Amino acid sequence: MKKVKITASGRVQGVGFRWGVLSLATTIGDIYGRVWNNDDGTVGILAQSNSSEKMSLFIQEIRKGPTPMASVSYLDVNMAAFDNFSDFKIKY
Repeated sequence: MKKVKITASGRVQGVGFRWGVLSLATTIGDIYGRVWNNDDGTVGILAQSNSSEKMSLFIQEIRKGPTPMASVSYLDVNMAAFDNFSDFKIKY
């Protein structure tokens, strides 16, 4: 299982970014985790998948900006260890 922690910087808050990430995870399938806004204006994502190909696609699509108004200037992606998720949700 591939698990990553992603931090997205740029125009990522107030533009539907978290909903776009949730939609990507659902559309691609086999992507589980959480997405949330950070106090510093970035968006955090924990994502896991059994498929390296699906995880790669998920990361590529986030890098493009999951909504028309979003603009990702920097995407930090690191391998991570966390408890397994059984769904993908927005964390408030």
